[in-house]
Amino acid sequence: MAGLLVKLLVCPIGIIIASWIFPNVNYAYWYQPIVLGVILAFIGYFMEILILREDTNWLSIFMDFIASTVIVYFGTMLFVNAEITILGAVLTGALLAVTEIFQHNWLINSGRAKKETVYE
Repeated sequence: MAGLLVKLLVCPIGIIIASWIFPNVNYAYWYQPIVLGVILAFIGYFMEILILREDTNWLSIFMDFIASTVIVYFGTMLFVNAEITILGAVLTGALLAVTEIFQHNWLINSGRAKKETVYE
């Protein structure tokens, strides 16, 4: 649950920062990157539950990059007067993937990413 809380803060902030520093990422209203960030946070959290382990850390980061890029690109198209290019979506996905490196390392090192093994 701590991973979800961190993602709920980091994903919207990451998209807001991307819209400030990348000229090809533009949101018309203040709430648009926040809504998109919350959606990304929930999807990323469920991806971590399914994929993230110590031996799949880099696979999980790569999958987060792909998912973030696709969701940011197509999600931005749903907002009025918001604009993004493919390059803008890739750069935003890369920025979010960099934040995921730190989040995943924290989750793995703190033991929050451990999965219960069920033996029958």
